[in-house]
Amino acid sequence: MSARLAAAAVFALLAGTALAQDVPGAEQLPPVASPLPPAPDKTPRATVMRADYRYDDLLWENDRTAHRIYGHALEAAEPPSGSGIDSWGKNVGWPYMDRQLRSGDQHAYHGEGLDFYNVGSGRGAGGLGIWFDNKLWTSRNYRRYRILKNGPDAADFEVDYAPWPVDVGRKVWETRRFTLPLGTHFTRMVSTLRSDKPGGLLVGIGIGKRTTGDGGALTVDRARGLLSWWGPGDAHHGRMAIALRVDPAMIAEIRQDADNHLVLLRVMPGKPFVYYSGSAWNLGEGGFRSRAAWDRYAAGETLDFRPPR
Repeated sequence: MSARLAAAAVFALLAGTALAQDVPGAEQLPPVASPLPPAPDKTPRATVMRADYRYDDLLWENDRTAHRIYGHALEAAEPPSGSGIDSWGKNVGWPYMDRQLRSGDQHAYHGEGLDFYNVGSGRGAGGLGIWFDNKLWTSRNYRRYRILKNGPDAADFEVDYAPWPVDVGRKVWETRRFTLPLGTHFTRMVSTLRSDKPGGLLVGIGIGKRTTGDGGALTVDRARGLLSWWGPGDAHHGRMAIALRVDPAMIAEIRQDADNHLVLLRVMPGKPFVYYSGSAWNLGEGGFRSRAAWDRYAAGETLDFRPPR
């Protein structure tokens, strides 16, 4: 057994779970329910937009991966909406999320991608919270946004999260920048947390455990700052793969709560830190047809953890 797989097995044993093995899932694309309206341009590009027609969802995608976070208006419409990160599968190089969302049937396969990832109240594909008193304290949906660049080579934007409580003695708030260039499955995130009290924070960054059903396999490589999840297979929609990469020097602990696999980082208020969230659909762009292939990619990417000056 390799050192990396041994470490992952030890982590799973300590956490009280068994690492799931690959199980049969869809090996071909689902049937097309109905085609989307044709894309106006099939040139691969990175893009970000606010879906003001759908509770201010923020959508961003490139030629390989697609994501969404939720606006404040959704909190009342679809509780318990929260600040986790949604991930969609895609099997085309051009943008499709807006047309998929406008179809009125976003969870069906219309020929360009599929939304079957269920964030719920968990962290989804790389949302965060503050770990305190053996609990993850999380924000609600984003309150303000600023699009810095809408393609064609990168999607780049910032959001603000309003202050949220950490137990009864402290409040924190966050500004986070998201940058997704062409040609990668990883979104770079620069988080700046602030607080009404001094002192360091333990930040928990998570991968939701049951976003596509029960099961899935987790690989942990602390030396590379990697948590890599290979989701359970389903005959109707395949599986999703999620990965987090963090600066190994910042890691305090790797653990889990009821909803998430978590990596805990030591962070100081007012000091930006960088982490990355990646995702792929096993039937989509990137060609990841096995857990081993996804783990190799996620561990092998050269990433820059230096915060901007």
